[in-house]
Amino acid sequence: MTKSIVWKAEHTDTFGGQANYSWLRTCEFETAPDASQRAVVTAGKAALGLTGVRCETIDCGAWYQLRPIGGCTVVFLRSC
Repeated sequence: MTKSIVWKAEHTDTFGGQANYSWLRTCEFETAPDASQRAVVTAGKAALGLTGVRCETIDCGAWYQLRPIGGCTVVFLRSC
């Protein structure tokens, strides 16, 4: 039996480059336990409706930060 990893995605606005949280969209999604960074980011963007949006991806160790290019928003992907 293969277990999956549950991830929590948060998408919010920024102010001065920092997460502002004046609005927040959240969702959860699952990936395989051995999913690559690219697979996690692709699944997270799809869950938030951001497929096709170019992002800078920052690996923060236990979680990922996505910065959509040309936008004033940030996405956090954290495993639960």
